[in-house]
Amino acid sequence: MKFLDLLRLSTSNLFKRKLRTALTILGVMIGVASIVVMVSLGLGLSRSVTEDAASYGSLNSVQVTDASNGYYYMGNDSQTDKDENKHLDDDAIAELEALPNVTRVVPMLSMDVLIKCGAYEGYCTLYGVPDGYLETQNVKLAEGTFPSENGGMLNVMYGNMVISQMSNQKTQSGYWYDGTLPDIDLMKDTVLFILDQDAYWQYQNGGTAEDGTPVAMPKKHLFQASGIVAGGPDDYNSYSYDIYCNIDDLMAVIKKDFKNKTVPGQPTTASGKPYKQLFYSKLIVETDSMDHVSELQKEISSLGYSAYSDADWIAQQQKTMGYIQLVLGGIGAVSLLVAAIGIANTMMMSIYERTKEIGIMKVLGCDMRNIQGMFLMEAGFIGLIGGVTGLLISYILSVIVNAVVKNMGSDMGLSGGISYIPPWLALASLVFAVLVGMIAGFFPSLRAMKLSPLAAIRNE
Repeated sequence: MKFLDLLRLSTSNLFKRKLRTALTILGVMIGVASIVVMVSLGLGLSRSVTEDAASYGSLNSVQVTDASNGYYYMGNDSQTDKDENKHLDDDAIAELEALPNVTRVVPMLSMDVLIKCGAYEGYCTLYGVPDGYLETQNVKLAEGTFPSENGGMLNVMYGNMVISQMSNQKTQSGYWYDGTLPDIDLMKDTVLFILDQDAYWQYQNGGTAEDGTPVAMPKKHLFQASGIVAGGPDDYNSYSYDIYCNIDDLMAVIKKDFKNKTVPGQPTTASGKPYKQLFYSKLIVETDSMDHVSELQKEISSLGYSAYSDADWIAQQQKTMGYIQLVLGGIGAVSLLVAAIGIANTMMMSIYERTKEIGIMKVLGCDMRNIQGMFLMEAGFIGLIGGVTGLLISYILSVIVNAVVKNMGSDMGLSGGISYIPPWLALASLVFAVLVGMIAGFFPSLRAMKLSPLAAIRNE
């Protein structure tokens, strides 16, 4: 018997018993849809974890800080060196650039500052970065341009949430007090920067210096605004809360402001005196691939620096998501197992009802493999049709779930969808559905092969 004849005979037999076939296909459809939707949720959550980590920083980079005091650039008090420690300077950059798989090393210098605009004030971190770095980080601006070197006269880029950090302490008004943003235009209004906060508050409280003289008011800087990061007061990104400028200009301002004084956040010598040079707050070491991040992190730590990356956290999260996918897939597989039992039952009933037909085919000399193939095709068709319809339903459910999550994103902390059906999952679900159908029909097909031709013909 030719293949096309088997194909035609199998399909015609399926639709002779439309209701039973439809119910069996319905079981496969539900099973496939359950598996695909469940696995898609696991894949979507895993992808969401990676995208969230990417939004906080590059997945191909390692953050390097001074091992003697960790993240002193975050505004911690200056640290005193008890031994000779390795600090972040140009020699450290050269040392890290020589490591394998390193594409570039980006220095950063930061300082906590007090900003004032009229009656409003707030605390922010001012970051100095090399020209061109912010452009490579895909930072989107609402207006203006990125900061650039300006001969020691800073021009600054404000994060979109900086204004929400400013408040009027006298009237207790501000975004975090009453939900209203200060009526300030950071691009046009006069914003004063105070770098030496210790001296400022000592002056406010009538403090005195070591020689007994009153503490003088520290200099208030007026920096030119270059741009503002795109987004509203609730649209968080890695650059929302901070202010950015050129690193060389920031160094010049700090050296001038803190001449012969300890700079907050900078290490000091064993005797407690400041170093003659400024050290970088942290270095961003970028690699050519995320696969090299963990290895690079270990190498940097072995050199005596403190190294941090998202690689370990992401790996742990991906492992957790893998377990979730297995559990969700297992739940969906139960439905497909029930569908497989339904296919086997349908095929057994079909054999009982077509016993005489099978006997006649054997008497006419039909090959046993053709008889088996006919029933396997029927079972495979049930799996295929159920798989295709189940996959279509999965896509519909995925769209609905993602739409609901997107609408609730502001409350749930999610901005995108959590259901993701990649092409390989769609293809695998169809192949799996056909295989399940054929496996379920295998034992009934063996029974059809073993039927006695004469007994089958005499069967009523």
